[in-house]
Amino acid sequence: MYLTFYNLTEQPFNVTPDPKFLYMTQQHGTALNHLLFAIRRRKGFVLLTGEVGTGKTTLCRKLLERLGPEYHTALVLNPMLTATQLLRGIVEEFGVECNRRDRLGYLTALNSFLLEANSKSRDTVLIIDEAQDMSVGLLEMVRLLSNLETNSRKLLQIVLAGQPELRAKLRRPTLRQLTQRITVSYHLSTMSRSDTSAYISHRLSVAGNNGGLRFDDGAVDEIYEYSGGTPRLINTVGDKALLAAYVKGASSIGGEIVRTAIGDLNEVACEV
Repeated sequence: MYLTFYNLTEQPFNVTPDPKFLYMTQQHGTALNHLLFAIRRRKGFVLLTGEVGTGKTTLCRKLLERLGPEYHTALVLNPMLTATQLLRGIVEEFGVECNRRDRLGYLTALNSFLLEANSKSRDTVLIIDEAQDMSVGLLEMVRLLSNLETNSRKLLQIVLAGQPELRAKLRRPTLRQLTQRITVSYHLSTMSRSDTSAYISHRLSVAGNNGGLRFDDGAVDEIYEYSGGTPRLINTVGDKALLAAYVKGASSIGGEIVRTAIGDLNEVACEV
């Protein structure tokens, strides 16, 4: 609705995890470097955690982008499955044909695929997002996938991404074997006020803003207070503020407009 008015090419505050919109704060850059280091050095298990909406999924997609075509990659976004369903999802993500559709069949097909990739000096990476939702049994099965190996190297690099509850779950004694295999881990925190300001400007720029549209300091202050520096909440209120500004015909978004947007959001939340 407001794209034409502001001469934007796309919505700047869309909540979808598009890696081109990722604003690389210092911590996001560090997290990405940790992930790349672990995968390129074949460290086995990697752990990425963060509060809801801090950009874990977007960072995972950026990781896939950075790895490039020389890596076989699979991204599982919904791990709330049975063990057989998860194996099927992994096999399908890797594009592996499987004639026998049971747990043993999927494991056999996956192992054959990994061995073939290894023979061609191709590395294989599995990323499981929202891993905090996995049962202890599923996490243990994923650990067993790391046993697929040759005499000299692991055949599968595994990244577990999830909310802080994942770390608490991994501290359970029954998962100590999995925890011992995690060689690299990183936790994403919320952004600072200065990063919040830069994040808003970055997303506007990626969406085609040529400088004519801006959020002033008062607007940024209101957004930061509302969101606590959480990217997803910044996107939510930013989009609502743009709509409110469009209705008023304003090219500069100030604190009053943001407060109006926050009020609308709070009303919707109360109705729900």
